[in-house]
Amino acid sequence: MITVNVARSSGFCSGVKRAIDMSLKLSREKEKVYILGDIVHNSFVVEDLEKKGIRRIKKLNRKKGATLIIRAHGAPKSLFRKARAMGYKVVDATCPKVKEIYKIARRLEKKQKLIIIGDRGHDEVKGIAGQLSRKPIIIGSPKDIDKGRLSSVKRAAAVTQSTQSAENIFRVMNKLSKLIPELKLYDTTCRITRVKQEEIKALARNNDAVFVVGSGTSANTGQLYKISKSINKNTFRIESAADLKFRGNRSFKNVGIMAGASTPDEITAEIVDRVRNTAPPRS
Repeated sequence: MITVNVARSSGFCSGVKRAIDMSLKLSREKEKVYILGDIVHNSFVVEDLEKKGIRRIKKLNRKKGATLIIRAHGAPKSLFRKARAMGYKVVDATCPKVKEIYKIARRLEKKQKLIIIGDRGHDEVKGIAGQLSRKPIIIGSPKDIDKGRLSSVKRAAAVTQSTQSAENIFRVMNKLSKLIPELKLYDTTCRITRVKQEEIKALARNNDAVFVVGSGTSANTGQLYKISKSINKNTFRIESAADLKFRGNRSFKNVGIMAGASTPDEITAEIVDRVRNTAPPRS
């Protein structure tokens, strides 16, 4: 039997759990409940909520008397205004930690140029940018830094997407500091993200292989996978037990498992059970 080591921080973070609990409560109380996009980046969670009557929509349409849930990643202020104008009652399930980033970003942009270190196009980053009165600079990695665009910036403050890795933030800030005379970082990475990133490093060092569990659209799962892969080449990103593929030429005696912040515990439990009951490794 393969030894399985599951990270203590695996699974839902408090922000995800809060959003799901709010959604389930609404599904029991209201008939017409909608969500624009995915409540969190996990297909199993999304499918489960749809079965319970929460209808996912791709764009806003006039729905008088309907309830619209704002997902855990948040949304621009303009979306709230538009939804209310179209007749929705808006219920905000934005993670409280993301809302803290909003407050910090709004305060900082008043005195200097604001930089967001995060994945361009990600829902959370769109939400942060959508709180501001001026357009921020969004940087996903050092290669996104445009020297020409920054040539006129003399003073700036940087906030971070809550799921960014410490390594990426360091590399971006290191390059920015050579271009902007006055630059300050406000590290708004959430605590559980830092805990998970430290745990994944230990799993990668102390196991023959690591499985990182989460949807392909999950930013925090993606960061965990990158960190682990840089340490242990036998790192695999999977969404469920169905994705497990043990080949005969691999002899893993111990396996580490880390579930992303949007991954349900039952999915992780199925994976653990499947791995433990895999044929013993070849000697």
